[in-house]
Amino acid sequence: MSIPDISIVVPVYKEEDNIRPFLARTEEVLQNMGLEYEIIFCLDPSPDATETVIRTQAAGNSRIKMIKFSRRFGQPVATMAGISHCAGNSCLVIDVDMQDPPELIEDLYAKLQEGYDVVYAKRRQRKGESWIKLLVSHVGYRFINAISDVEIPQDTGDFRIMSRRVVDHLKQLGEQNCFLRGLVAFVGFKQTFLEYDRVERFKGKGNYNRYLGSLKIGVNGIVSFSNILLSMTSLVGILTVLISLAIICFIVITKLFFNYPYPLGTPTIIVLILFIGGIQILSIGFLGEYIGRIYDEVKRRPRYIIGDTLNMGKVN
Repeated sequence: MSIPDISIVVPVYKEEDNIRPFLARTEEVLQNMGLEYEIIFCLDPSPDATETVIRTQAAGNSRIKMIKFSRRFGQPVATMAGISHCAGNSCLVIDVDMQDPPELIEDLYAKLQEGYDVVYAKRRQRKGESWIKLLVSHVGYRFINAISDVEIPQDTGDFRIMSRRVVDHLKQLGEQNCFLRGLVAFVGFKQTFLEYDRVERFKGKGNYNRYLGSLKIGVNGIVSFSNILLSMTSLVGILTVLISLAIICFIVITKLFFNYPYPLGTPTIIVLILFIGGIQILSIGFLGEYIGRIYDEVKRRPRYIIGDTLNMGKVN
């Protein structure tokens, strides 16, 4: 069996209405390009007919494949599973809802052939998304970039194409928290982008919580690629001590030299207690995020468990 020119990795969950139209558009693009391809659906077990639709479509085309997990592991993990098991000389990650247009695959692949190892799609516009989501995304990307040890492209998602050597290096990274954008930036090599306008979903509603999901991804990006929160904790602690000393000096001076009649149970003490207590709780929260990541890593549990496959051959 020949090695595909391109592997298309598609994480799916409750997407029964989008599978057929996605395949129709994607296969038309790939056939026009004249490429050998495989399309790998990475399926979190769904209560709808998503699996049935995939199996029906794959019955007439062995290049349509599926990895089904034993339970729902989430979109980031599903995406990494597809990347880890793809066989193509290049790998493209795309969502099935067609907010990222399949027609852009041709341009991304052509750019990759110019000698780049990663070509990511950068959003000019994001239709169908609330101003809150856009604001969170805008601020989040820039904050992560400001503190991260690696430069993570702004205004991008997982929609990108990667060379085989990038895929091979990603497979060697054993992190439990799969922040793909950060991992690809960490791997490095020659990278560029194409701009596009992101459209609304073709059908249905998104299955990933638009706010908590984005927040979780953002926290993963911050904690996985920067230790600055730990440094900030120390700095804030020092600042709190200095402020406290300044207030103490102010109280002593005004009491000794100006005989200011401070009442018992002064509000200043209450404010200081609340302030210091808040800093302590915040610091414990920062430490907890890092300790939680350490705990996930030292357990060495697999990122996912495969329950079934289709047209994938032998999968470890």
